[in-house]
Amino acid sequence: TVIMHESHKSKYSIHPGSDKMYQDMKKLYWWPNMKANITTYVGKCLTYAKVKAEHQKPSGLLVQPKIPEWKWDNITMDFVTKLPKSSQGYDIIWVIVDRLTKSAIFTPIRETEPMDKLRSLQNALGTRLDVSTAYHPETNGQSERTIQTLEDMLRACAINFGKGWVNHLPLVKFSYDNNYHASIMAAPFEALYG
Repeated sequence: TVIMHESHKSKYSIHPGSDKMYQDMKKLYWWPNMKANITTYVGKCLTYAKVKAEHQKPSGLLVQPKIPEWKWDNITMDFVTKLPKSSQGYDIIWVIVDRLTKSAIFTPIRETEPMDKLRSLQNALGTRLDVSTAYHPETNGQSERTIQTLEDMLRACAINFGKGWVNHLPLVKFSYDNNYHASIMAAPFEALYG
């Protein structure tokens, strides 16, 4: 159980679900009934039960977006808003996700920061901005799914490690990028760096 504790409750793992935990652990460990043991362990975790938000499955047919050919060639962006204001004045997380590797950047920003910064960055990079509407996974489902995971991890950090969401953001980013993602059958770190 020490191994399962470290793989589930440490600051570097932040309460993954049983499937992600199994995928990460099977690279290093094996024992009889391992998957069932992990499922039981995660099922008994009170923190996981508290933070695991119910996420509605989208209905209807989805259009498969074109798969990017290179890392960070095609990204999605979104914002987590209405967060408690940090001591540094941050109240928003800018979420940027690479569509190919699923690697993410979580940047704290202030609501008062003008969106002109985003526009000037976009112009400087020579990129095109396509705007999507909320809760339409066919347009920006990657960011929305990442935000669900981010929010679950931040809630787990608040329960286990105390307040101050900005302080936990680097650990959450590490854990997110280090956890197995079924859609790419690897962790984003592995997809990004090999």
